[in-house]
Amino acid sequence: MVADQVLLAAPRGFCAGVEMAIKALASMVRTFPAPVYCYHEIVHNQEVVRRFEEQGVIFVDDIAEVPTGSPIMLSAHGSAPEVVTAAETTGSFTVNSVCPLVTKVHHEVRVRTGKGFRIVYVGHEGHEEAVGTMAVAPESIHRVESVEEVAALPDFDEPLALLAQTTLSHRDWQDVADAATERFPDMWMPGRSDLCFATTNRQSALLSFVERCDAMVVIGSPNSSNTLALAKLADESGCPRVLRINGDDELPDDLTGVVGVTAGASAPEELVEAVIAKLAPVRGVEEIRVVDEDEYFPPPPPIRDLLTALSSAAAATLGARTTTSIAADRRVAASSVLANLV
Repeated sequence: MVADQVLLAAPRGFCAGVEMAIKALASMVRTFPAPVYCYHEIVHNQEVVRRFEEQGVIFVDDIAEVPTGSPIMLSAHGSAPEVVTAAETTGSFTVNSVCPLVTKVHHEVRVRTGKGFRIVYVGHEGHEEAVGTMAVAPESIHRVESVEEVAALPDFDEPLALLAQTTLSHRDWQDVADAATERFPDMWMPGRSDLCFATTNRQSALLSFVERCDAMVVIGSPNSSNTLALAKLADESGCPRVLRINGDDELPDDLTGVVGVTAGASAPEELVEAVIAKLAPVRGVEEIRVVDEDEYFPPPPPIRDLLTALSSAAAATLGARTTTSIAADRRVAASSVLANLV
């Protein structure tokens, strides 16, 4: 297989929330003897999950599966309040690595329902983020993901608020949002969109060059909502051939011409590099960047305290001045941390 040229999307791959979660779980793996437990997959990527499983991390779908006194991580997608409470009761050291953007939506649910609102929530059925968000106020939330489902909603006496799963594609969100606001013109919406900036940026990058491509390769796992949204967007944009793959071993042998490459927000950069190496483009790689991402989410408070304590202990032992744990964490990429998990 020899492609003519690769057009490479930027931004692509790990977002700030994924960076935070991976580095936090890696800190736990290095600090505590195995096993470390994680409620749900830390992020939706098979390679990331496999790497942590090799280091003794056990992923569970029920906190009841975790032995009392074990270290526990809660996934980046957000967890129901009762799950957080159960983990804090069960674990010897519990870290909630929920993405701050998901936390924002949870906060909006609490505030609005506290003021007597009902919530119309746009999200995918069964997705972990949607399940966790709806559990914040289950009696007051109505989940929809299509224009038809908006039409099927009952009439409400209470005021309404419209919120969303952060990893939706802009197109999926907009159609449903338009239908909801047309039916309920007085519906409250947050001043800033719930959609994740990283999801939006990756979609904008793909759209900037997809019309030039004979094929588009989207790297990411099948349970990654934002990865599937990228593949759907490429298909809807008229790309002749769209492939969603986990890694280079799933590339077909007949890809030729101009091939676009991008990666979902939980896919490691090393997977991108392996795909490009296998495509072996004759005219090389052109990276097409639509925006620079410099967002950084600091470690969750328990990890922050752990890093500070370890840094202070090292300074005391070595008699040397060390940088702050946050400054050091910001300089290290999660892809490097993942690659060095041995």
